[in-house]
Amino acid sequence: MKKLLTIIIILLVTTTISAQDITHFVNIQMKAYPQSRLLDIYKSCFQDYMGAEHLVTDRQRVKAYLNEELNTTPPDDLLPWLYEPCGIEGNYVRVSIRTVKEGIISTDLLLDAFIRSANADKHPSVSAWRDRWHEIIEVVDTMHLNLPNYTEDKLFIDSILSVGKYAISHSPDYREAYHPHYRIVERSIFEREILPLIKKCCARVPKNKENQFPDVVNQNALKMPSIDPYRKKFADMQLINILGSHLKR
Repeated sequence: MKKLLTIIIILLVTTTISAQDITHFVNIQMKAYPQSRLLDIYKSCFQDYMGAEHLVTDRQRVKAYLNEELNTTPPDDLLPWLYEPCGIEGNYVRVSIRTVKEGIISTDLLLDAFIRSANADKHPSVSAWRDRWHEIIEVVDTMHLNLPNYTEDKLFIDSILSVGKYAISHSPDYREAYHPHYRIVERSIFEREILPLIKKCCARVPKNKENQFPDVVNQNALKMPSIDPYRKKFADMQLINILGSHLKR
Protein backbone atom coordinates (compact mmCIF):
# COMPACT_ATOMS: atom_id res chain seq x y z
CA MET A 1 0.00 0.00 0.00
CA LYS A 2 2.82 2.38 0.89
CA LYS A 3 4.57 1.59 -2.40
CA LEU A 4 1.36 2.28 -4.33
CA LEU A 5 0.93 5.62 -2.55
CA THR A 6 4.49 6.60 -3.46
CA ILE A 7 3.85 5.75 -7.11
CA ILE A 8 0.66 7.81 -7.13
CA ILE A 9 2.46 10.83 -5.65
CA ILE A 10 5.23 10.56 -8.24
CA LEU A 11 2.69 10.36 -11.05
CA LEU A 12 0.82 13.39 -9.71
CA VAL A 13 3.87 15.62 -9.53
CA THR A 14 5.31 14.50 -12.88
CA THR A 15 2.14 14.93 -14.93
CA THR A 16 2.74 17.14 -17.94
CA ILE A 17 0.92 20.46 -17.90
CA SER A 18 -0.58 21.94 -21.01
CA ALA A 19 0.49 25.12 -22.75
CA GLN A 20 -3.07 26.36 -22.28
CA ASP A 21 -2.83 25.90 -18.50
CA ILE A 22 0.48 27.75 -18.38
CA THR A 23 -0.80 30.62 -20.53
CA HIS A 24 -3.97 30.87 -18.45
CA PHE A 25 -2.01 31.10 -15.20
CA VAL A 26 0.46 33.68 -16.53
CA ASN A 27 -2.34 35.87 -17.88
CA ILE A 28 -4.08 35.77 -14.50
CA GLN A 29 -0.82 36.53 -12.69
CA MET A 30 -0.12 39.53 -14.87
CA LYS A 31 -3.67 40.85 -14.58
CA ALA A 32 -3.65 40.57 -10.80
CA TYR A 33 -0.03 41.73 -10.41
CA PRO A 34 0.99 43.82 -13.42
CA GLN A 35 4.28 44.77 -11.72
CA SER A 36 5.38 41.12 -11.73
CA ARG A 37 8.64 40.06 -13.25
CA LEU A 38 9.61 36.58 -14.43
CA LEU A 39 10.97 35.97 -10.92
CA ASP A 40 7.45 36.29 -9.51
CA ILE A 41 5.90 33.98 -12.08
CA TYR A 42 8.65 31.48 -11.26
CA LYS A 43 8.11 31.86 -7.51
CA SER A 44 4.39 31.14 -7.68
CA CYS A 45 5.07 28.10 -9.87
CA PHE A 46 7.75 26.62 -7.64
CA GLN A 47 5.58 27.19 -4.57
CA ASP A 48 2.80 25.30 -6.32
CA TYR A 49 5.14 22.42 -7.19
CA MET A 50 7.57 22.33 -4.25
CA GLY A 51 5.70 23.98 -1.39
CA ALA A 52 7.47 26.08 1.23
CA GLU A 53 11.07 27.00 0.57
CA HIS A 54 12.72 25.34 3.58
CA LEU A 55 12.15 22.68 6.19
CA VAL A 56 11.29 24.17 9.59
CA THR A 57 13.62 22.99 12.33
CA ASP A 58 13.24 25.85 14.82
CA ARG A 59 9.58 26.43 15.63
CA GLN A 60 10.24 29.24 18.10
CA ARG A 61 12.27 31.21 15.59
CA VAL A 62 9.59 30.82 12.94
CA LYS A 63 6.93 31.84 15.45
CA ALA A 64 8.90 34.91 16.53
CA TYR A 65 9.28 35.97 12.90
CA LEU A 66 5.55 35.57 12.27
CA ASN A 67 4.68 37.52 15.41
CA GLU A 68 7.03 40.32 14.39
CA GLU A 69 5.42 40.44 10.96
CA LEU A 70 1.94 40.54 12.50
CA ASN A 71 2.91 43.29 14.93
CA THR A 72 4.68 45.53 12.43
CA THR A 73 2.46 45.22 9.34
CA PRO A 74 -0.47 47.67 9.25
CA PRO A 75 -3.72 46.27 7.78
CA ASP A 76 -3.67 48.80 4.94
CA ASP A 77 -0.28 47.43 3.86
CA LEU A 78 -1.71 43.97 3.22
CA LEU A 79 -2.99 42.64 -0.06
CA PRO A 80 -6.80 42.61 0.05
CA TRP A 81 -7.37 38.86 -0.33
CA LEU A 82 -7.36 36.26 2.44
CA TYR A 83 -5.86 33.47 0.33
CA GLU A 84 -4.86 32.56 -3.18
CA PRO A 85 -3.69 29.29 -4.75
CA CYS A 86 -0.13 29.07 -5.96
CA GLY A 87 0.84 28.61 -9.56
CA ILE A 88 -0.81 26.50 -12.20
CA GLU A 89 -2.34 23.64 -10.21
CA GLY A 90 -2.95 25.12 -6.77
CA ASN A 91 -1.27 22.32 -4.81
CA TYR A 92 -0.34 24.89 -2.19
CA VAL A 93 -2.12 28.03 -1.02
CA ARG A 94 -0.82 31.43 0.03
CA VAL A 95 -2.66 32.31 3.23
CA SER A 96 -2.46 36.02 4.02
CA ILE A 97 -1.55 37.07 7.55
CA ARG A 98 -4.68 39.21 7.21
CA THR A 99 -6.56 36.07 8.29
CA VAL A 100 -4.84 36.33 11.68
CA LYS A 101 -4.97 40.11 12.00
CA GLU A 102 -8.73 40.05 11.41
CA GLY A 103 -9.28 37.25 13.93
CA ILE A 104 -10.43 34.67 11.40
CA ILE A 105 -7.80 32.13 12.42
CA SER A 106 -5.31 32.02 15.28
CA THR A 107 -1.57 32.62 15.00
CA ASP A 108 -0.93 29.07 16.17
CA LEU A 109 -3.20 27.59 13.51
CA LEU A 110 -1.42 29.42 10.70
CA LEU A 111 1.96 28.55 12.19
CA ASP A 112 1.13 24.86 12.61
CA ALA A 113 -0.35 24.59 9.12
CA PHE A 114 2.72 26.25 7.64
CA ILE A 115 5.19 24.04 9.53
CA ARG A 116 3.36 20.81 8.72
CA SER A 117 3.22 21.81 5.07
CA ALA A 118 6.92 22.72 5.00
CA ASN A 119 8.00 19.51 6.71
CA ALA A 120 5.92 17.12 4.61
CA ASP A 121 7.99 14.24 3.22
CA LYS A 122 6.48 14.13 -0.26
CA HIS A 123 8.18 17.10 -1.93
CA PRO A 124 9.45 16.42 -5.45
CA SER A 125 13.16 16.61 -6.24
CA VAL A 126 14.82 19.76 -7.54
CA SER A 127 15.64 17.94 -10.79
CA ALA A 128 11.94 17.15 -11.27
CA TRP A 129 11.12 20.80 -10.64
CA ARG A 130 13.81 21.90 -13.12
CA ASP A 131 12.18 19.77 -15.81
CA ARG A 132 8.78 21.25 -14.99
CA TRP A 133 10.15 24.79 -15.12
CA HIS A 134 11.63 24.12 -18.55
CA GLU A 135 8.13 23.19 -19.74
CA ILE A 136 6.75 26.40 -18.28
CA ILE A 137 9.41 28.77 -19.57
CA GLU A 138 9.14 27.39 -23.11
CA VAL A 139 5.53 28.55 -23.15
CA VAL A 140 6.23 31.85 -21.37
CA ASP A 141 8.89 32.66 -23.98
CA THR A 142 6.25 32.46 -26.71
CA MET A 143 3.95 34.92 -24.90
CA HIS A 144 6.23 37.92 -25.51
CA LEU A 145 5.27 39.58 -22.24
CA ASN A 146 7.92 42.31 -22.43
CA LEU A 147 8.65 41.94 -18.73
CA PRO A 148 11.43 44.08 -17.28
CA ASN A 149 14.77 42.30 -16.80
CA TYR A 150 13.36 39.21 -18.51
CA THR A 151 16.64 37.90 -19.89
CA GLU A 152 18.54 38.60 -16.68
CA ASP A 153 15.84 36.94 -14.56
CA LYS A 154 15.76 33.91 -16.84
CA LEU A 155 19.53 33.51 -16.60
CA PHE A 156 19.43 33.91 -12.82
CA ILE A 157 16.79 31.19 -12.48
CA ASP A 158 18.84 28.89 -14.71
CA SER A 159 21.92 29.55 -12.60
CA ILE A 160 20.33 28.54 -9.30
CA LEU A 161 18.69 25.46 -10.81
CA SER A 162 22.03 24.37 -12.28
CA VAL A 163 23.52 24.11 -8.78
CA GLY A 164 20.59 22.23 -7.28
CA LYS A 165 18.77 25.18 -5.71
CA TYR A 166 15.32 26.51 -6.51
CA ALA A 167 14.02 29.00 -3.92
CA ILE A 168 14.07 32.73 -4.61
CA SER A 169 12.45 35.87 -3.22
CA HIS A 170 9.85 38.03 -4.90
CA SER A 171 11.32 40.67 -7.19
CA PRO A 172 11.95 44.13 -5.70
CA ASP A 173 9.29 45.49 -8.09
CA TYR A 174 6.68 43.06 -6.73
CA ARG A 175 7.58 43.68 -3.09
CA GLU A 176 7.38 47.44 -3.52
CA ALA A 177 4.03 47.30 -5.33
CA TYR A 178 2.21 44.61 -3.34
CA HIS A 179 3.92 44.13 0.06
CA PRO A 180 3.29 40.36 0.21
CA HIS A 181 2.71 38.89 3.67
CA TYR A 182 1.57 35.28 3.59
CA ARG A 183 2.45 31.71 4.55
CA ILE A 184 2.39 28.69 2.26
CA VAL A 185 -0.01 25.91 3.28
CA GLU A 186 -0.55 22.56 1.58
CA ARG A 187 -3.93 22.49 -0.10
CA SER A 188 -5.52 19.62 1.83
CA ILE A 189 -4.50 21.17 5.16
CA PHE A 190 -5.91 24.50 4.02
CA GLU A 191 -9.21 22.98 2.87
CA ARG A 192 -9.61 20.97 6.06
CA GLU A 193 -8.49 23.44 8.73
CA ILE A 194 -8.47 27.03 7.44
CA LEU A 195 -11.04 27.37 4.68
CA PRO A 196 -14.00 26.36 6.91
CA LEU A 197 -13.11 29.21 9.30
CA ILE A 198 -12.95 31.67 6.41
CA LYS A 199 -16.35 30.50 5.19
CA LYS A 200 -17.76 30.77 8.70
CA CYS A 201 -16.48 34.31 9.06
CA CYS A 202 -17.86 35.35 5.68
CA ALA A 203 -21.24 33.85 6.53
CA ARG A 204 -21.49 36.13 9.56
CA VAL A 205 -21.07 39.31 7.51
CA PRO A 206 -24.42 40.97 6.65
CA LYS A 207 -25.10 41.45 2.97
CA ASN A 208 -27.32 43.90 1.13
CA LYS A 209 -27.57 45.26 -2.38
CA GLU A 210 -25.41 48.30 -1.66
CA ASN A 211 -22.80 46.61 0.52
CA GLN A 212 -21.79 43.17 -0.65
CA PHE A 213 -18.93 41.40 1.07
CA PRO A 214 -16.24 41.10 -1.60
CA ASP A 215 -14.58 37.87 -2.65
CA VAL A 216 -11.88 36.69 -0.32
CA VAL A 217 -9.83 34.86 -2.92
CA ASN A 218 -7.53 36.21 -5.58
CA GLN A 219 -8.67 35.51 -9.13
CA ASN A 220 -5.96 32.84 -9.32
CA ALA A 221 -8.55 30.74 -7.47
CA LEU A 222 -10.07 30.03 -10.86
CA LYS A 223 -7.65 27.11 -10.80
CA MET A 224 -9.18 25.88 -7.53
CA PRO A 225 -12.97 25.90 -8.02
CA SER A 226 -13.48 23.17 -5.44
CA ILE A 227 -12.31 25.48 -2.66
CA ASP A 228 -13.78 28.75 -3.92
CA PRO A 229 -16.62 29.46 -1.46
CA TYR A 230 -18.42 31.59 -4.03
CA ARG A 231 -17.91 29.41 -7.13
CA LYS A 232 -17.63 32.55 -9.19
CA LYS A 233 -15.79 33.71 -12.27
CA PHE A 234 -14.40 37.15 -11.81
CA ALA A 235 -13.66 39.69 -14.49
CA ASP A 236 -11.63 41.81 -12.06
CA MET A 237 -10.20 41.30 -8.60
CA GLN A 238 -12.77 42.07 -5.93
CA LEU A 239 -10.97 43.87 -3.16
CA ILE A 240 -11.74 43.59 0.52
CA ASN A 241 -10.71 47.23 0.90
CA ILE A 242 -13.76 48.30 -1.13
CA LEU A 243 -15.52 48.01 2.22
CA GLY A 244 -12.50 48.08 4.46
CA SER A 245 -11.95 45.37 7.00
CA HIS A 246 -15.18 43.76 8.18
CA LEU A 247 -13.75 43.41 11.67
CA LYS A 248 -12.47 46.06 14.04
CA ARG A 249 -8.79 46.83 13.74
